[in-house]
Amino acid sequence: MDSARPHQRVTGDGPCARDLPPAVLMGGHMGSALSIARSLGQAGVTVFLLGEPGYAERCSRYVRYIQVPTDAPPEEAWADYLLGPQAERLRGAVLLACSDAGIEVLLRHRDELSRRYRLDISDRRAQENALNKLQTYIQASEARVPAPRFWHADGADQIRAARDEFVYPLLLKPFYSHKFSAVYGSKFLEVQDFHQLCSAFADVMRHNLDVVLLEKIPGPDDRLCSYFTYIDESGSPQFDYTKRIIRRHPENQGLASYHVTDWIPEVADLGRRLLTHMGLQGLGNVEFKRDVRDGQLKVIEINARFTAANPLLVASGYDLGLYVYNRLIGRAQPPLMGKPYPAGLHMWYPENDAKAFLELRREGRLTFLGWVSSLLHRQVLPYFRWYDPAPSLVTVAGMPLRLASRAVRQSALRRARNSGR
Repeated sequence: MDSARPHQRVTGDGPCARDLPPAVLMGGHMGSALSIARSLGQAGVTVFLLGEPGYAERCSRYVRYIQVPTDAPPEEAWADYLLGPQAERLRGAVLLACSDAGIEVLLRHRDELSRRYRLDISDRRAQENALNKLQTYIQASEARVPAPRFWHADGADQIRAARDEFVYPLLLKPFYSHKFSAVYGSKFLEVQDFHQLCSAFADVMRHNLDVVLLEKIPGPDDRLCSYFTYIDESGSPQFDYTKRIIRRHPENQGLASYHVTDWIPEVADLGRRLLTHMGLQGLGNVEFKRDVRDGQLKVIEINARFTAANPLLVASGYDLGLYVYNRLIGRAQPPLMGKPYPAGLHMWYPENDAKAFLELRREGRLTFLGWVSSLLHRQVLPYFRWYDPAPSLVTVAGMPLRLASRAVRQSALRRARNSGR
């Protein structure tokens, strides 16, 4: 298990710990915000979190949770708080986005926020293109980076006009994942034929959501891999880091439950090409999937922010939260380019991966012995630390409620399907 030391300090020239500005994190479940809070907290930084109710991160000894109204979308509630009089005490804080909603706050209100907080470098257009899934695939096409086939339609007439072009299964993938997930509770909708497409598209339009129609890349989740970097003001990547996914739950659409570090030069080359073509500045992450049909890596999505894989990067020696924080306060730090990191370092979400195993076992694709054998490695556990146990205890305590809620949702979906027959 990961055993990060609980008494790290900020290194290099610059302000002493007692003069360090606080940090405010926006969003970031699955351990991403928690890993940043722990790193900064151990360095003497006071960390505030704008999250959503139920986040286990809020229980960390390194987090001061900010409660905001829940009757508005997070991006609206967070912006109202950050720009309101109640946040005056945070003036001068470092503001970091750990979710798509956090990125949207920065895009909508950057000028106002920059007068009160310290913001990381950004090319607004590039960051918007990374957030907008349609623009992601357009940018990939321009950069000659392989991507799935995609179509954009504003209405039913365009769907009918392109009927003969579509390939199935076809995904209705939202321009903005966090808005779509708030309605459907998933990353996308999948359809198997034109009739299903018309029905799903009509439903999406009723919710005023924009979607891109996307070819589904076949193959298991262990064909997913990612590139990470930070691009400075001159457009130069400051490091190259790659890793793979072993399992997700639900398969082919859920959050990753098991990651592993692995240096994949092709992933780094394609990811670097795409992000530099876009003109991205700051943090960048590109996810690919290797297509079983032609062996090509194809772009799945881009994130211009901290991601759920951050605890794995920290355990690999790439402490991105501290790295960005140090840049923003002007503290010198060692370069990351060329820094070696261990291959075969695994990050495991026990609850989600147990569900992934059960799903694969039902399909006859993974035995219990095979699952256990895959876990016989040093593991990074995103939530558990001996020196900060509360988040993992809260996560374990909430399992019965999550299982019960899942059973209720599945029952409701079955009833809806049966009533439609």
